[in-house]
Amino acid sequence: MNMKKMSVNRLVRCAVIAAVYVVVCLALAPFSYGAVQVRVAEALCLLPVFGAEYIIGVTLGCLLANLLGSTVIDVVFGTLATLLACLVTYKLRDIRVKGLAIPASLPPVVFNMLIVGAFEITFFFSDTAPTLALACFNAVAVAIGELISCTVLGVALVKLIESNESLKKIFTQE
Repeated sequence: MNMKKMSVNRLVRCAVIAAVYVVVCLALAPFSYGAVQVRVAEALCLLPVFGAEYIIGVTLGCLLANLLGSTVIDVVFGTLATLLACLVTYKLRDIRVKGLAIPASLPPVVFNMLIVGAFEITFFFSDTAPTLALACFNAVAVAIGELISCTVLGVALVKLIESNESLKKIFTQE
């Protein structure tokens, strides 16, 4: 019976996080989509620090948000970037710099910078022929948004959850 409850709790957290990701993206749509963006919902990419179920929740949220507000290309590549970022974030979950989950915030920046910025935007959404300079520009533009979303907001979210016993219990409860 305890195993069933554990699975239900994780499933519910997964679904809630997916829904929150979608709602935040759609509510802040002008900031959530496009070549230059600060997708606030990407702060949730740090939740795998608290459990593997968040990998599924955040990835599902990204998939649904991209289906509802972006292109098929972004559904594929943006969701792939988020999945890979969440997997590596989970692996870095116990590493802290001065008590902060800064290393865990870097995979979303790197994967989105490379997959979405340097590749997706450069090759699929550019009005000019792809060049190394254009790929670098797009990568930097995406990285800046991800740094704000993940390294600033995401790290703050993790710190808030870790420092509040009630929130910590909600996010880590079996």
